Amino acid sequence: MRDSLRPGLARSETIRVGPDRAIAFLGEALRVYATPDFGRDVEIACRELLLEHLDPGEDSVGVRMELDHAAATPMGMDVTIEVTLAAREGRRAVFDFVARDAIEEIGRGRHIRFILDIATATQRLAAKVAKAGAMAAPAGA
Repeated sequence: MRDSLRPGLARSETIRVGPDRAIAFLGEALRVYATPDFGRDVEIACRELLLEHLDPGEDSVGVRMELDHAAATPMGMDVTIEVTLAAREGRRAVFDFVARDAIEEIGRGRHIRFILDIATATQRLAAKVAKAGAMAAPAGA
């Protein structure tokens, strides 16, 4: 990761709430921005900010999310999510975020991502998959 990755960096993303980001279980009249999609959109905004400051072969994964979703946003409205790097502790990046639609603040919270080396992560996951496969093999096979 580059030295440019410092607390205070910020990024803003605006998305439109459409059917793919709205709940459906309460009927058409209450099709509003779904909390899981809100969380995913925060993750994407934070990752995009990080990618601007990471070296080739690095990326990040989310490890924690604290999200308060306080107001409904109906389909067709835009939501702007502002993410700010609050702290960096080694490979741990801590973000604060706030989201607003055209009327009000709809939510805020904190998201933590871990910056990883893709090659190392690939090796570790392959080893875990191999171990899991060995554990699943029937006795005497």
